[in-house]
Amino acid sequence: MAYLKRTGTRARLAPVAVALLLAASACGGDAGTGSGTGTGDAADVGLPGGDLNTTVPACPFTAEKISEFVGKPMVDEGNCLFGDGKGVGSVTITVSSQLAGSTTYDYQRRTAGESHAKVTDLQKGDRAYIAVDDIKAEAVLIGKGGSYTLLMSSLSLEPAAYERALQAMLDAIPG
Repeated sequence: MAYLKRTGTRARLAPVAVALLLAASACGGDAGTGSGTGTGDAADVGLPGGDLNTTVPACPFTAEKISEFVGKPMVDEGNCLFGDGKGVGSVTITVSSQLAGSTTYDYQRRTAGESHAKVTDLQKGDRAYIAVDDIKAEAVLIGKGGSYTLLMSSLSLEPAAYERALQAMLDAIPG
């Protein structure tokens, strides 16, 4: 426990826990409202809400489409996860509601700035960015239709190729 406190892991996991609760709630699960006296709205716990969509979209891609984006054959490994068939390279797309994505966006963006060589903010959707490094890249898009976190790793691409592939994926997401 002392190690967790020293590294700040507890502080970094808090936004993820909130997002999971919101995602479970958006998917029909019961995240609970504690005492039962609240309305269950995001505003009850100080989260962004209002007009934010709580619908979780379906995976927007197939293995064939991902293969086109990255220029390598990719295999559908289920649940919006695509691999190179060798157990090395992967593309993972996590989908969530606009509300859940908006809740964790600032944390994700800050973390991307700390762990990637280059982060570019985009004028797409409500908020978006692409972050690239030498062996990995990520992108996040928050929009009316939902939120998408795209992760790519170990595909033996140059940073510019990761960035182009992620930009093409973001451009293909409706909304």
